Amino acid sequence: MNGGLLVAGTTSDAGKSVVTAGICRWLVRQGVKVAPFKAQNMSLNSFVTREGAEIGRAQAMQAQACRVEPTALMNPVLLKPGGDRSSQVVLLGRPVGEMSARGYHGGRQEQLLGTVLDALAELRGAYDAVICEGAGSPAEINLRRTDIVNMGIARGAGLPVLVVGDIDRGGVFASFFGTVALLAPEDQELVAGFLVNKFRGDVSLLEPGLDMLHGLTGRRTYGVLPFQHGLGIDEEDGLRVSLRGAVRESEVAAPVGEDVLRVAVCAVPLMSNFTDVDALAAEPGVIVRFVDRPEELADADLVVVPGTRGTVKALRWLRERGLAAALVRRAAEGRPILGICGGFQVLGEHIEDDVESRAGHADGLGVLPVRVRFAREKTLTRPVGEALGEPVEGYEIHHGVAEVLAGEPFLDGCRVGQTWGTHWHGSLESDGFRRAFLREVAAAAGRRFVPAPGTSFAALREEQLDRLGDLIEHHADTDALWRLIESGAPRGLPFIPPGAPA
Repeated sequence: MNGGLLVAGTTSDAGKSVVTAGICRWLVRQGVKVAPFKAQNMSLNSFVTREGAEIGRAQAMQAQACRVEPTALMNPVLLKPGGDRSSQVVLLGRPVGEMSARGYHGGRQEQLLGTVLDALAELRGAYDAVICEGAGSPAEINLRRTDIVNMGIARGAGLPVLVVGDIDRGGVFASFFGTVALLAPEDQELVAGFLVNKFRGDVSLLEPGLDMLHGLTGRRTYGVLPFQHGLGIDEEDGLRVSLRGAVRESEVAAPVGEDVLRVAVCAVPLMSNFTDVDALAAEPGVIVRFVDRPEELADADLVVVPGTRGTVKALRWLRERGLAAALVRRAAEGRPILGICGGFQVLGEHIEDDVESRAGHADGLGVLPVRVRFAREKTLTRPVGEALGEPVEGYEIHHGVAEVLAGEPFLDGCRVGQTWGTHWHGSLESDGFRRAFLREVAAAAGRRFVPAPGTSFAALREEQLDRLGDLIEHHADTDALWRLIESGAPRGLPFIPPGAPA
C-alpha cells in the first residue's frame, strides 16, 4: 500500500484535525504504517520534535495517533500569528522571519509549494499511507492561486479529497454542495465525497438528504460521525481544555480528598500552548477556567500565567485589566502562581525585547528575580530534569533568555515563596511531578485536596486517540475509505457548475 488522502473541511473547526487523527489511529490498528501531514498550519500551539524542530501540536498528536515520532516533515510550514496582520514563518521546524499576510499570500506562499510537496513525497516514500489535513476551506477562491495546503497540495500530489462538514452548526448540505461547486474542474475531479461530523439523532432521518446530495454532486458520503462530548486532540487555537472538551471551565471528576482545587488561567493575548493546563484539568477534583478579570482570581487556589507570542503585549493587557496588580498582591500574600514561558517572563523584573515586540525595555511585574533578554535565535529543546523529587520532561519554545538572579531553582527557572516560573511547556504532563506540585499548591491554599494516585495523562491521551479510531471504525464506511486511500478518487466524477471564477 502506498496511499494518501487529504481531509478538507467546509469551514475552519469542522473537525479536520480530529478526523485525521481518527483515520490515522484506525489505520495503524490495521497494521498500516501511517503518518500525518499538514502542509501549512496557523497556530500558537506548537511542539518541539526530538530533532529540535517546531511543528503544530495537532500534528504532534496525530503522530501519536500513528504511534510514530513527530518530525518537521509532518508540518513543513507553521505560521505563528503575532498580531492581526503578521506572523512568524517557521519553515521545516525553524523560524525564518516575520511576514505580513499580504506579503505571504502575495508570493512567498506560492514559492513554498515545492518545499511542501518534497516533504510529502519524502513521507510517502517512508510510510504505507499519509493522511493529510487541509486548512480552513478548500473553496477560499480569493486564495486558490497561492494555495499550498488544500487543493494545491491535493492536485500537486494527486491526492483524493474527503470533505468534512460539522452538521451541528447547520447548513451542512449547502456547505458540501457549495464547496464542490466553487472549485475548478481539475480540483473537483479529486473531491471524492463527504463525511458528516457531530450528528445528533436518528441517522435514518438524515439519509434522504445524503441521497439527494449524491444525486446533485455524484459524490457519496463516507460516514456520519455522531456527536460525542469530550472528543478532541490538542487544539490549534481557541480557549479550550481539550481533554474535557469545554470552554473556560472543565467538567470535574469527583475529588479524591475532601476539597476541589480551583485553577484560574489568565487569558493573555496571543496565548500559546494553553494545552499546558490540560494535564491539570485531567486530575479528578481540579477545576480549570480561563479568566480575564481580577475578581476571578479571588477564589483561585492556583493562578497560571501561560505562554504568549506577545510577552510585552501581555504585560500591557495584564496592567490594563487590573490583573497585574492582583498577581503582585497574590505573590506578596504567598498564594500560588505558576508562570510558564511568556508567563514566566512577565513575572520577572524587566524585559529587553528588540525581537518580538521591538519595544526595547519593559518593566515586568517584579515578583521573580529574573531579567529577560530576547535573542534572535529561538530556543527549541526537549529538556529532561527533576523537580520536587520527581522526574520531569518538557519542551521549550522561546526567544527570551532568562537570567535568574536569586530564588530557589525550579526546572530552568526559579521559585520564590509560592510563585513559580519556568520556560518548560508540558512539564505538568509528568504524572509524579504534577501530583507533587498539586500537593504543594493545596497545602499553600489550605485545601484538603488529594491528587488521585492513578491518573496517567499519557494513558488518557491514548484513550482519547482510541476513541477517535473507534469513531471512524464504527461510523465510517471503512471499506470504501480504504479503497479511497489506496486507489485515489473515483474516475468520472461529474463537474458541478459554476466552478471557480476565472
